[in-house]
Amino acid sequence: MPSTPSPHAGQAFQDVQDKFDEKMHKMSQEKLERDAQQFASQLGLEYIYLVGVVIAPGYLEMIPLETSKQYQLVCYQAQEGVHFLAAVDPTKQEIKDFIKEFENKTHGRTEMRVMSEASFEAAMKVYATLPAFIPDVKGVEISQEDLDTYKAGFSDIRKIQDHIQDVNLTEVITLLVAVALASNASDIHIEAEEEGVHFRLRIDGVLHDVAKLPPDAWRKIISRIKLLAKVKINVTDRPQDGRFTIFLKNDEVDVRVSTLPTSYGESVVMRLLRSSGAGLQFSDLGLTDYTFKILKREVEKPNGMLITTGPTGSGKTTTLYAILNHLNSSEVKIITLEDPIEYKMKGINQSQVDPTKDYTFASGLRSILRQDPDVVMVGEIRDFETADIAINAALTGHMVISTIHTNSAAGAIPRLLALGVKSFLLAPALTALIGQRLVRRLCQTCKKEITLDGETLEKVKGYVSVISPVSGIVVDLNTMKFWGPVGCDDCYGIGYKGRIGIYEIMTMNKDIETVMLSAAVSEYAIQEIAVRNGMITMAQEGLLRALEGVTSVEEVFSVAQ
Repeated sequence: MPSTPSPHAGQAFQDVQDKFDEKMHKMSQEKLERDAQQFASQLGLEYIYLVGVVIAPGYLEMIPLETSKQYQLVCYQAQEGVHFLAAVDPTKQEIKDFIKEFENKTHGRTEMRVMSEASFEAAMKVYATLPAFIPDVKGVEISQEDLDTYKAGFSDIRKIQDHIQDVNLTEVITLLVAVALASNASDIHIEAEEEGVHFRLRIDGVLHDVAKLPPDAWRKIISRIKLLAKVKINVTDRPQDGRFTIFLKNDEVDVRVSTLPTSYGESVVMRLLRSSGAGLQFSDLGLTDYTFKILKREVEKPNGMLITTGPTGSGKTTTLYAILNHLNSSEVKIITLEDPIEYKMKGINQSQVDPTKDYTFASGLRSILRQDPDVVMVGEIRDFETADIAINAALTGHMVISTIHTNSAAGAIPRLLALGVKSFLLAPALTALIGQRLVRRLCQTCKKEITLDGETLEKVKGYVSVISPVSGIVVDLNTMKFWGPVGCDDCYGIGYKGRIGIYEIMTMNKDIETVMLSAAVSEYAIQEIAVRNGMITMAQEGLLRALEGVTSVEEVFSVAQ
């Protein structure tokens, strides 16, 4: 009879088999790693081996788990604004598209490496050990019903304090965002101070205190904000910038988040940029009929240079977008150069400058002109080089629109000449200069007629009595009526609701060109000539809107005198 193999012999055979399998597996893994190294060399990329490497969870969390699995892509390190990514096959188009979105969200750049399947599996094991993986926060979902509820519950913004204390701390930000959207606020300010956390909303350009929480609420609130904005939660000693998106039923709101270290924590400002703002039309700007006709005529010229002026926050960018909307058609090629791109506009090629990559307004403008545009929008003229290229573009058949920081339309000419541009080129290039400010609209529901004090009334008469006769506008000084704010549910108890622009539009003529070409260019002389030829000043236009009951005299004099 055949002998029966002993148990010891069977175990010995299994040990040999296990060692053989282990050796073959090791050889197979080594070949896979060599293949990955060779693939990386072919692509001109570096190879990375992640098996056994300790990867901080915070780096992995930069890419959502499902996305990581789908693309076989991980983030394994980050330093000084650079994120190091590794992929099994970085040539895939979907990975290239993802990296573009990733860089936009993180406001940094990426370095790509090639890894093997084994390295990817090792990274996945790290994911599995995380106690609670943070999902990809693409935005904050706030329904229209939520907005309507908050709006109904907060007819006076001062009532937010009564409600915010009853809300879970993780929901405080959602509450503030909803109220900010309902009240059409542009910014949410959250500040850590010694006695507590202060919340303020900037509504129609004015900050309003709306609520306050005790100091111990700060940690959870700032963590929630940083999580949404995708900035480092543990960094508190230097400024950070991030962003997130609020998805509404018929709109998206881009929220730009800025944090700044302060004595008792950090100051946070969240700016709300509504995509619907890109659809602004001329009729929404608040132009008087007289000013509207002048601006429409100037922007419809086939070439030339139109510049808007005013301090930060005076609505210059909004005016430019309205002009672009007016000119936008399938027959017109429009390219913009912005810093940053505030609103996405269909049918328009928008480009954002990046000084860190030597993509400035000047270098970008040179490239734009090789794209055969009809209309070019330059976000701001800051230096001679940009101004010089823009002027030459206007002289060679392009319509160029831009902004510059001066106090008035007339002040833009001395400013441009001070940058070093040649007056004999600037004079024929310019078509119009727009000075502007923003004033709050009176709430039409609760405004009331008021009587001005004697001094203010005489001041008003002094402005409106000298309106240029060329404009054809005559005001009866004896029948003037004025209105002031009250406050009601429709305006959240503020008395104002929304803002409009007040403008002065200076068009070029031979008299102004003569002054420009002279040795002594005076802003006062230019202003005088412009008024003599029909320009209505910002203060005058503002007072005309006050006489119509659109705004108040107090508002006008607060921004333009």
